[in-house]
Amino acid sequence: MEILAFSNIIPATPLASMPCGGATTFRRPQPISAAAKQPPFLSRHQKLAHPMPPEKVEVFKSLESWASRFVLPLAKPVHECWQPSEFLPNPAKPAGDFMDEVKALRDRTIGLPDEYFVVLVGDMITEEALPTYQSMINTCDGVRQESAASPCPWTAWLRSWTAEENRHGDLLRTYLYLSGRVDMLMVERTTQHVIRAGADVGLDSNPYLTFVYTSFQERATFVSHGNTARLAKKAGDPILASICGTIAADEKRHENAYVRIIEKLLEVDPNETMLAIGNMMRKRITMPGHLMCDGQDPKLFSHFSLVAEQIGVYTIDDYVEILEFLIARWRLEKLDGLTGDGRCEQEYVCGLPARMRKLQEHAIGRGELREPRKRKKQSSGSYLRSSKRTFFRWRSWLFKSKARAYKSGQRSEPTRALSQITRRTNTRSTGRTLQGGHSDGPIPKPMKVSKIATAGHAEQEII
Repeated sequence: MEILAFSNIIPATPLASMPCGGATTFRRPQPISAAAKQPPFLSRHQKLAHPMPPEKVEVFKSLESWASRFVLPLAKPVHECWQPSEFLPNPAKPAGDFMDEVKALRDRTIGLPDEYFVVLVGDMITEEALPTYQSMINTCDGVRQESAASPCPWTAWLRSWTAEENRHGDLLRTYLYLSGRVDMLMVERTTQHVIRAGADVGLDSNPYLTFVYTSFQERATFVSHGNTARLAKKAGDPILASICGTIAADEKRHENAYVRIIEKLLEVDPNETMLAIGNMMRKRITMPGHLMCDGQDPKLFSHFSLVAEQIGVYTIDDYVEILEFLIARWRLEKLDGLTGDGRCEQEYVCGLPARMRKLQEHAIGRGELREPRKRKKQSSGSYLRSSKRTFFRWRSWLFKSKARAYKSGQRSEPTRALSQITRRTNTRSTGRTLQGGHSDGPIPKPMKVSKIATAGHAEQEII
């Protein structure tokens, strides 16, 4: 899911200059709504990618047996995979018990701030646009499927990956529906618009570019879902924390598959692969949901990105750390067998993290960016003051009627209006665990996902 835009930090390099990337009795919080419109037409979509030379297509044909041994095993058998119903109220139970479970779910979400749901809705919509991502990969020369049931290892992996990813959007969507915190009709319309719009992230039907992109994108999704898991746990919703952590575990496994592919390509075709890595880094890695927009705000995706950055779900630090991780994992600094253009891209990519951190420091000094969360912690009050413009500019995704907050005339400050719009208990934004929902009915047993195996590397904590 989740690669956000940091255009003021990530160095821009013109591509032209590149060398030869049932109702209940309790009160529900005010729903968050999302409206969508047809995104602006992008002329870039008219461009037809040039097919790869036959010798490059042959590279992927020659790696099919390797993919069978080292990529396909990372797709779990269906009987070993978790399913969304394991985390949700059980509709097979008597009606009273089922409603108790739904009420418990809703009670647990009371401690979650509205900005968290903004990000969670954005995550869900991005996950639901899975048909777009499958189409993007399936158009690549050398790995596209010849039939819907092709036995080719590349397409077998794509189908397995799609089947596993499909559960993510299903689970998040159902959880949001039962929570009562969002306007699902508008969210569903937005999802349909996103899928209808498609995505153009600069892959040009090139598998080298595509697998570089998916390596970065899957790790970014792993990081962001891990952070939403921690925030949910802190706010007193262990089930949602388990949901996000479980999704993060899938993303980590998928990341390993794509990272392995690039590792192998660097071994068999280092120069072309290095050029592809440099190409994608110069373009900037863009989230596939970048065409997300509503009926009033053409910069909806940018505002979603800012909210995610402000609450620490995905930040510029995360972007740089992912880049540093991939440089180290692929051992790019020690890569040899490159031509002049390849060495130029190697130098550019390996020097990019330091350059980005320097630009980040300058932006912080100018007040354009706040301190990274690891260096400086802000209270929730200072956070709201610093980001209130973002929330209210993204009005159609936040609340149906912000004017309601000003009706009494008692609170005119936007940050206070924000607290009036949503109906919470006195424990809002305190981080204390809410116990009310736990005593009203049975709670689904969370799946244990505290640690994730990272395919040969040290285990990493998620929640």
